[in-house]
Amino acid sequence: MARNKVKLAYIENNAARKASYNKRKKGLLKKVNELSTLCGVEACVVIYSSASDSQPEAWPSTVAAHRILSGFKALPVEEQSNRTLTQESLIKQMIAKAEERLKKMREENRRMELTQIMFHIFGGKALNTVKRENLNDLRMLIDQNLNAIDIRLQMLNESYVLQ
Repeated sequence: MARNKVKLAYIENNAARKASYNKRKKGLLKKVNELSTLCGVEACVVIYSSASDSQPEAWPSTVAAHRILSGFKALPVEEQSNRTLTQESLIKQMIAKAEERLKKMREENRRMELTQIMFHIFGGKALNTVKRENLNDLRMLIDQNLNAIDIRLQMLNESYVLQ
C-alpha cells in the first residue's frame, strides 16, 4: 500500500506536531543505529527540540556524541575538508574530473586520428602528404601496434605448441 506524499510545512497543531516529532525522531535514531551497526562507523545525532524547556537530545549518549564530535573537530583541517564538501570544493572536484575525462578523450581522438593516417598510408596514400608533426607520433603508434602483434603471435605459437 503506497503512502501519501507528505506536505513539508510547519505543523500548526501542537499535539500533531509533537506526535510527528516523536515518530520521526524514533525513525531517525533507528536509521542512525542501523547505519552504525551495518557499516561499522561511529555516528551520533544531536537533536534540538523546538520546546523551550527541553535540553538537546544526543544519541547514543551525550558522552558518546561529545567524544565523536570532538574526534571530528580534532582532525586536521585537510582531513575535515576531505570528509565535508563545500559547494565550491565539490565543483572543483567535478571540474577536475571533467578535465581528466577531456584529456583522455583528446588522447583517444589523437590515437584514432593517427590510426586513420596509418591506414591511409597502408592503402597507398603518399607519405609526403602527412604533416611533419604527425610523423613521430605515427612511428610510435606503428611500433606499439607491431609490439602488440608480436606478443599476440607468441601467445598463439605457445598455445599451438601446447596442443
